[in-house]
Amino acid sequence: MKVLLLKDPKDKESGPDPYVKELGSYSLEATLIPVLSFEFTSLDSLFEKLSHPECYGGLVFTSPRALEAIKICLKEKSKKEGEKPNSSALLFPCGALKREVLPTVLRGKGIPLESLTVYQTTQHPDLQEALSSYFSQQGVPASVVFFSPSGVRFCLQHIQKLSGDLINQVKFAAIGPSTAEALRSAGVAVSCTAGSPTAQELAAAIHTALHTHSCSVPP
Repeated sequence: MKVLLLKDPKDKESGPDPYVKELGSYSLEATLIPVLSFEFTSLDSLFEKLSHPECYGGLVFTSPRALEAIKICLKEKSKKEGEKPNSSALLFPCGALKREVLPTVLRGKGIPLESLTVYQTTQHPDLQEALSSYFSQQGVPASVVFFSPSGVRFCLQHIQKLSGDLINQVKFAAIGPSTAEALRSAGVAVSCTAGSPTAQELAAAIHTALHTHSCSVPP
């Protein structure tokens, strides 16, 4: 059976993609299609803040892209003088689509958090062409796996259109609860959600979903 994974492939230099490998251990043929593209923003502001670490109580990271923005700042920008930010908060480099869960929790505990948007999430420029090519060559997959709410927003309608009358046979899976929530909000029944965001948990959940009426892994 075929499984469509809506995510970027792992860096080839670091070996085979773990999701493809784990699904293969269940005799599931997985294909990766990149969904998202990222554009970095406000790097000058980020570098200025990084130049004065004494003004912050720490850094908070919730995405690899935020770390990548830090790396770009430290590698490409020369140190320059600037007005020191008047803050003792935690610095939170984040994406434009960040959820408010973390800031709300920290504020509730009296911990100040200074958010700075350092990247924007957009649709991968080749997404629709890649999806159309996959469905025309491979047919409708047994399962489609979403890895982010943005993926749901960018892909779902196109997948529904390409699947046609067979859409009800597709098992929709999510890597985590926020992605599952996005699918349900779009009116899609979620067959399974990975118990934790790992290749092993996801592969096991999809295997169960494809061999039973529904998956018992909690959302």
